[in-house]
Amino acid sequence: MVPSQEEPAAAAGRTGDAPPPDPEPSGDTSQSGPGPSDGSEAAAEKVEVELGRPAGAEPREPPEGGWGWLVMLAAMWCNGSVFGIQNACGVLFVSMLRTFSSKDDDKMVFKTAWVGSLSMGMIFFCCPIVSVFTDIFGCRKTAVVGAAVGFIGLMSSSFVSSIEPLYLTYGIIFACGCSFAYQPSLVILGHYFKKRLGLVNGIVTAGSSVFTILLPFLLRVLIDSVGLFFTLRVLCIFMFVLFLAGFTYRPLVSSAKDKESEGSRFFLFSRRKFSPPKKIFNFAIFKVTAYAVWAVGIPIALFGYFVPYVHLMKHVNERFQDEKNKEVVLMCIGITSGVGRLLFGRIADYVPGVKKVYLQVLSFFFIGLMSMMIPLCSVFGALIAVCLIMGLFDGCFISIMAPIAFELVGAQDVSQAIGFLLGFMSIPMTVGPPIAGLLRDKLGSYDVAFYLAGVPPLIGGAILCLIPWIHSKKQREINKTTTGEKMEKMLENQNSLLSSSPGIFKKESDSII
Repeated sequence: MVPSQEEPAAAAGRTGDAPPPDPEPSGDTSQSGPGPSDGSEAAAEKVEVELGRPAGAEPREPPEGGWGWLVMLAAMWCNGSVFGIQNACGVLFVSMLRTFSSKDDDKMVFKTAWVGSLSMGMIFFCCPIVSVFTDIFGCRKTAVVGAAVGFIGLMSSSFVSSIEPLYLTYGIIFACGCSFAYQPSLVILGHYFKKRLGLVNGIVTAGSSVFTILLPFLLRVLIDSVGLFFTLRVLCIFMFVLFLAGFTYRPLVSSAKDKESEGSRFFLFSRRKFSPPKKIFNFAIFKVTAYAVWAVGIPIALFGYFVPYVHLMKHVNERFQDEKNKEVVLMCIGITSGVGRLLFGRIADYVPGVKKVYLQVLSFFFIGLMSMMIPLCSVFGALIAVCLIMGLFDGCFISIMAPIAFELVGAQDVSQAIGFLLGFMSIPMTVGPPIAGLLRDKLGSYDVAFYLAGVPPLIGGAILCLIPWIHSKKQREINKTTTGEKMEKMLENQNSLLSSSPGIFKKESDSII
């Protein structure tokens, strides 16, 4: 569930050594439309290279290692601690039900589900805002302050006496802090790596899978030993380490002119110098029809996506009461999700252009189907198999979000395209689990809830099938327009040449006679 955002940096870096275009303006450079172009990549590179250095400094090349390896480990810890805790919320959910349940309250599952779903939703909801803060204040300041806010929210959650305050402390404060710490961890990777960016991205995003595997068992041991509140205080250690990890996101010094101001720029609360900023919110990307359809289809598919993460442990406790180590179902999702990210990320490199969307269609088909299969599993082993398949295609869905966004809007706008999409994703991921909890309270079981959770991914996948057709149609129109403009310009140049030098052609014609 961890989409990647360093793609613009990688795309910009790939165009950095290309020779400049022909000095004569052409229709290609002025043409705006979906998909990457030389002009958009050059603009993206300019923003990336100039970010964090004074004007006039020489462009820098990513060091491809050195301090960057420490940055990679810090980003991996961020990915793991933020989404590991979120993905293991099913264990906390069961403990919250036991701690705050009341015999007079018949909607406790519904109320408790809001805690985890609100937390996950807020992480994505804040992403467009975090991208603006990262551009203004830099990766290090944003990440450090975010981790501090997350620490405060999680610590405050360990002192509540009812479920309602957790909506604020855990669902909003902790989640907002996580969002502000998470996004800079992806942006900073493009500053330190270019050639190895794919490898580094795979390692960093695998951090959430590793933590998703280990945290359910750790949380179960802690909850059984010291209870819910002390468990939350132990999790504060993860946020404190994340706070320290944010200090490793130091900006790069690229020239002697930069080094003169190194001391002031490296200070945490110093002012940074930037190139002229782009629009804070670029709503023009929604004019790209294929992206607009993508930004609608993904949120529709996600109405049932987060339901298993929140309610699966409660369902297992009700259906398989005699089983031990029930947390293994979440571990299975974490293991195969990590495998899916690496496997399908590599497969996507061989799928041309926007046809990568078909991989997301495939992933949503299996996610929806596996959600519907959960109530049908009467044997614990069958449920484990379902979770393994679900995790595999969960990794597929996540790993190709950034490549698809790049294909749809180009390198210059890919960061905001992903930011808007993550913001839209927050709504269904917040609403879905409480609705499933309400159905459980009313019907007495999760069967209907899991059946219905499988429907939105199927609908969303069907909508995404339209994107390659829409995109190819738009590209044909752009190519046709561009070709016509080139022909018109050639005729204009010829006419201009004839009108400006008539004597030459007259002399040549006389000599022929």
